[in-house]
Amino acid sequence: MFFLPFFVMSGRVKSRQGGSSAVLEQATLSINERILKECHTLYTDSDKGLVRIAEEVGLNLLAPRKKITVILIGNHSAGKSSFINWYIEEHVQRTGVAIETQGFTFVTSGRKRESLTGNATLHLYPHFKPLQEIPGVVDYLNTEISTSKQKKFSLVTFVDTPGLVDGDMKYPFDVNESIEWLGELADLIFVFFDPIGQALCKRTLNLVEQLNIRHPERLRFYLSKADEAGTESDRQRVMMQIVQELCKRPGLNKTGFDMPTIYIPNPNKLVRCVNQIEDVCKDIEKTINQTIQNTLNTLEKDCEKIAQIVDKQIEDDNNAKSYNLRASGKGIMFMLLGLIIPVMLIINFMVSNASRELLVSLLGENGADILRLYLSPIRQFWDLVPEESHLTTLMVLIGLSVVLLGLARWSTRLKPTLSRSQKRRLADHREFVQTVVKAKKKTLYQDYLQQSVAEHDL
Repeated sequence: MFFLPFFVMSGRVKSRQGGSSAVLEQATLSINERILKECHTLYTDSDKGLVRIAEEVGLNLLAPRKKITVILIGNHSAGKSSFINWYIEEHVQRTGVAIETQGFTFVTSGRKRESLTGNATLHLYPHFKPLQEIPGVVDYLNTEISTSKQKKFSLVTFVDTPGLVDGDMKYPFDVNESIEWLGELADLIFVFFDPIGQALCKRTLNLVEQLNIRHPERLRFYLSKADEAGTESDRQRVMMQIVQELCKRPGLNKTGFDMPTIYIPNPNKLVRCVNQIEDVCKDIEKTINQTIQNTLNTLEKDCEKIAQIVDKQIEDDNNAKSYNLRASGKGIMFMLLGLIIPVMLIINFMVSNASRELLVSLLGENGADILRLYLSPIRQFWDLVPEESHLTTLMVLIGLSVVLLGLARWSTRLKPTLSRSQKRRLADHREFVQTVVKAKKKTLYQDYLQQSVAEHDL
């Protein structure tokens, strides 16, 4: 009994701590982080998420990612890992002349410093799970989680790829297929050419050619380690060789070809070479901003798609109910016509063979006269038919009755309709996406624009 208050109090403390940590995390998020996170939540919410609503109306939606993905490819010792370390201002990737990166390393931001293996990486990034279909890749996947908040790292996931070499070098998996597959999901693909290494590695050039066929707008070329290329004339000669080799490839021979020179700044080393590494950061930031805009625009389009599908389903349901009403009317009409012929024939046969005294005793004088009056057309029609054709005529009338009953059954085939609860739920979904989600999207767009536009312009 004495322990009960303690457990209750400890539970309250934990809940308060959990709530306070969530509030603290929300407060430390940048505006762009918050926008992408809230957009992701609008899709993935377990109760009113757009993904779940879309599934109910037969639409397949994908939740937007909360970060952009930047893939770095190039020959070994091209400076890919060094660039990641410089960008996040933390040494998470091993660097050196030897082939240090033999697999794929995802470098992302998180709450604490940690390293994840292949299976844990695929759980963290479920959209990368199809990568496990390439034999051997999972064993060479890992993730480095850093707490760094430098530059725009909180909105970026870097993918450091194996160093590419020619010759007898064998990889434990199909490195070309893996990089090409990752290129399909990447937002940016950085290609680093090392001026003192195998800058003209055929494997690198072949990969660049394949990636350029599918996504030329994502490719960025850089002459890395430019400070180690010797004199300015040496750098120009190396760049000319690389550009000439690239331009020999179909699709890469385009005007406005750009390959900035970059290197990791070292305050203790005097270098006369122009360093354009900050342009790389600006390119990442530009892609983040474009991704946010695309995400917000897609959010509105998806809301419109859901609303249109709901309107179409409700309209189809109303049309189906109108059709069913008309079909039921036709079915009843054909059924009555199909039944009235044999019924009238049977009644006429019974009346014709019954005495007047019996009819009067059953229906009365007026009833018997009225019955005979209504049956007179049938009796006259039957009298016109020759006696030897009575059986044939009877069979034709019975056949006609069967046809009419068949038409009645065919006409009453009804279309499926929605129940009242289903229709009400669809209407609720439409109202939710058109009012709540769109209003949230408008607010997020204003928050995004307020970073660069004056308040009176909004």
